[in-house]
Amino acid sequence: MNNLLEYKGYMGNVEYSSTDKLLHGKVLGIRSLIMYHGTSLDELEADFRTGVDDYLAVCEAEGINPNLPNYGTIEIKGISPDVHLRLLNLSETKSKPFNETVEEAFIAYLMLQNRESMLV
Repeated sequence: MNNLLEYKGYMGNVEYSSTDKLLHGKVLGIRSLIMYHGTSLDELEADFRTGVDDYLAVCEAEGINPNLPNYGTIEIKGISPDVHLRLLNLSETKSKPFNETVEEAFIAYLMLQNRESMLV
């Protein structure tokens, strides 16, 4: 299951509250806070899209430039040569671009962190 929603270039996460029996999330990569919820995936996605549309409409009505998602370049300083070489070897082994391999490594790490935080 993909834990991200995408609409008009905006990405949002998907979380579950066992207390409320509710799916919820927020738009990622912007300074403004756009939250959404639903009791089903369809309801959650509809509320996510409505939240993005409402945000863009308010920005337009008030003459404000909306926050654009910040999914750009990332520079990693201080990465060890060993880790860099292992990532290069992995990307070559899988015949994937280096950036895609690094992104997959980040995603795997974030999923592990999310799983660990759910156990606490």
